[in-house]
Amino acid sequence: MVDASQLISRNVEGAKLSAIKEMAMRSAKVEGAVSLAWGLPSFSTPEHIRRAAADALAGDPDVGKYTLPNGMAALRECVAQHHAKMTDVEVDSEKNVFITAGNMQGMNSLLHCILEPGDEVILTDPGFASHVQQIRMFGGVSVPWPLDEDAGWQLDSQALSGLITQRTKAIILVTPSNPTGAVFPKEDLVALAEFAKKHSLLVLLDDPYSDLVYDRAHEFFNLAMDRSLFDQMAYLFTFSKSHAMSGWRLGYMIVPDWLRQQVLKVHDATLICSPHISQVAGMAALSGGREHIEQFRNILAARRRLICERLDRVPHIFEYVKPEGAYYVLPRIVADHDNSFEFSLRLLDEARVSVTPGSAFGPSGEHHVRLAFCVDDDDINMAFDRLEAWLPG
Repeated sequence: MVDASQLISRNVEGAKLSAIKEMAMRSAKVEGAVSLAWGLPSFSTPEHIRRAAADALAGDPDVGKYTLPNGMAALRECVAQHHAKMTDVEVDSEKNVFITAGNMQGMNSLLHCILEPGDEVILTDPGFASHVQQIRMFGGVSVPWPLDEDAGWQLDSQALSGLITQRTKAIILVTPSNPTGAVFPKEDLVALAEFAKKHSLLVLLDDPYSDLVYDRAHEFFNLAMDRSLFDQMAYLFTFSKSHAMSGWRLGYMIVPDWLRQQVLKVHDATLICSPHISQVAGMAALSGGREHIEQFRNILAARRRLICERLDRVPHIFEYVKPEGAYYVLPRIVADHDNSFEFSLRLLDEARVSVTPGSAFGPSGEHHVRLAFCVDDDDINMAFDRLEAWLPG
């Protein structure tokens, strides 16, 4: 008999499967369940991206082979041009651009590079569940930075100084936020940048959603625009959301040269390279116009209106802060319940509606659930029809 306790790493054994995926897997076993648990956009990859991949498969005999570990030179140059256009910050495609297999793989490589056991990483609370697990797997410690729910899930800059210790290595930031949908204002982000520079911290800016801002989009500030922070920031972009390419597993990082070489060692040892065919598709995504992004944003804005209208009809179950970006809302449970996980399981088992318990996103997420409105209107309506029938007002 194998003694698993002697074979499994304590870092891995102590980690947990993402509650997002756990609820998705549970709901898959419930016949007829409707899911608002997983942030999987309902959109198909745009035609011009799929066509570019098909043409490469048909005409390029090398498309099934490895690329260089840091990615195709042509794609890296395309990324450099795109990043300069979006942020007004010039980057070197050789020294600063790195192609990843999505932001989660990119973040994993970064944390692998910087963490020793016991090192600390500051995370917004609530924050993305998988960041906590990734830090745990490298023996690191997640330090929650509570967001202010009463202020619309905004940053509390004054609280930062009380979180830093001699073991603090980095701050992870996602804006628009997962799971709250909050967009952090420029003044708070600039204050964070000054704090990071003062304390020599690395800022890991995970950016899946900056193309999906609904309110005051013209005021949106991407921290990657701050040139003064360049040597202390890793910017991660994924193609999953803006280009409906979640299954292609493609992203990129913009990093200072001192960090790129270290990431390269981890990336090569664990992955070798991002999929060649996905990199071809990524070039088409960045060079083929942004009309589909505008279309996605308009559809998601309508879905946001719909889910807020449905939430307004169940004030005896939920109170919520209207999301400004991304495609999530994190309502507080006001109906009788013990905890968010117990509530989510009952909702799935008794009403056949799958949501993600807020406790998965940090201590401040407890007594909330995350609802993803990237699904079709019919799924949103069906979920709330069942919710209203399950707990009538």
